[in-house]
Amino acid sequence: MEINLNESRQVVQQAKAKAVQLNVNVNIAIVDTAGHLKVFERMDDAFLGSMDIAIKKAKTASLFRTSSENVGEYLKPEAGTYGMAATNDGLVGFAGGLPILKNNSIIGYIGISGGAVSEDLQIATAGAEILNPVQN
Repeated sequence: MEINLNESRQVVQQAKAKAVQLNVNVNIAIVDTAGHLKVFERMDDAFLGSMDIAIKKAKTASLFRTSSENVGEYLKPEAGTYGMAATNDGLVGFAGGLPILKNNSIIGYIGISGGAVSEDLQIATAGAEILNPVQN
């Protein structure tokens, strides 16, 4: 199952709402499970240099089916896989790239860039969770 355009827009809207709440202007990228761009939105005054970072966070997450932050553990100089960052047209190994789940299955990935790393993660999390609400 792949994320569709309507679902992608829902994820963007939820992420954008969180960004507005945090008063941070960000770039939001949604990619499908193959890592192809589905939707991209740059909020007014979001950094131009963060556009590529947002897309690469989402793609990094898609390439390894985990968060970009988890991939970052393998990109550290002390890791045996150091140098991996230069593969796949460049990997981004810090927080802000997450799988998007629906019915507990990955259907796409979100990448956020433009705020502090902790803000990017909060915004990505808000977007990524909209289609897979926690059941009580």
